[in-house]
Amino acid sequence: MTIDGREASSSYRILVVDDDPDMLKVVRYTLEAGGFEVREATSATEALESIRRDGLPHLALVDIMMPEIDGIELCRQIHKFSDLPIIMLTAVHEEQTTVRTIREIAEDYITKPFRPQELLARVERVLRRIGDFSYTLAPRVVIDDVLSIDFGRTTAIVNGNEVTLTPTETKILYILTRAAGRTITTDFLLRRVWPLEETYEDTLRVHIHRLRQKIEPHPRRPRYVLTRRGIGYAFSGPSAGDSPH
Repeated sequence: MTIDGREASSSYRILVVDDDPDMLKVVRYTLEAGGFEVREATSATEALESIRRDGLPHLALVDIMMPEIDGIELCRQIHKFSDLPIIMLTAVHEEQTTVRTIREIAEDYITKPFRPQELLARVERVLRRIGDFSYTLAPRVVIDDVLSIDFGRTTAIVNGNEVTLTPTETKILYILTRAAGRTITTDFLLRRVWPLEETYEDTLRVHIHRLRQKIEPHPRRPRYVLTRRGIGYAFSGPSAGDSPH
């Protein structure tokens, strides 16, 4: 099976988070049969550890109802430092919760029990819409001999020195690097970084300034985060494929 001309098995990693071992088995079997690489987690804590250890996946399937930290809170934590696409797994009686989750967090949802082909169709549709996320596959993304980024740990390595990034700085950097070489509009960044808030360009500009102070060898002459006047921003680095904007 291919998506946009690429074999799923060679391109896409999916993290499945569910505390029901039988459901994990069904989802894993369905996705692997469709050619995807699958990682499993039985709790939010395991999921976050998986991201820190293995890097961000291309997509996550997350159950809403889980003990300790539920799926909604897990998604909020992930979205503090990334723009990871998420499909929620939900039971029929959770309709109101599901509607709120779709509005706030997820790209899509699927109701349990589901048909395997329906699950695959929804996964393929989301992946087709978001494009190829090459940068998400490594725990530490090496940009060049000066800069590398660990999205899961919200840190950057600049000239061998570890720099702590804020969750917002990390999320901005994630969005820009996944579409390296392409201009991301200011409006798109505002909507993806602060989806539930009315935020203005000045706020984004402040975060971009602080990010440059941390990762740029010469912040006044940016090497990585470039301004496209009147349009938005672009990341100068190895191509990371297409991204919507």
